[in-house]
Amino acid sequence: MPSETANAAGEALLLRLRRLLARAGAVKSADRRQLLALLDDLETTRGDLLRECAEIEAQMKQATARTNAIGAYLRNSQVARGKPHH
Repeated sequence: MPSETANAAGEALLLRLRRLLARAGAVKSADRRQLLALLDDLETTRGDLLRECAEIEAQMKQATARTNAIGAYLRNSQVARGKPHH
């Protein structure tokens, strides 16, 4: 089911963010190599989050379109049966 997969992906991203936060608190400001690695990991995670947000936005748009289509179908079926629509 896509929503379970998306949920698992979201949970994995949250876990990754928590780990990055812990790493950020532990890294020494003088350790340039670790800081650069942390920045790279943060940028990678940021890109993954942006992709996940775009996917959720697309799903929301699709759900809205489906809801509108169902509403139009319902109104049309009520008019066909002579019931007033609201």
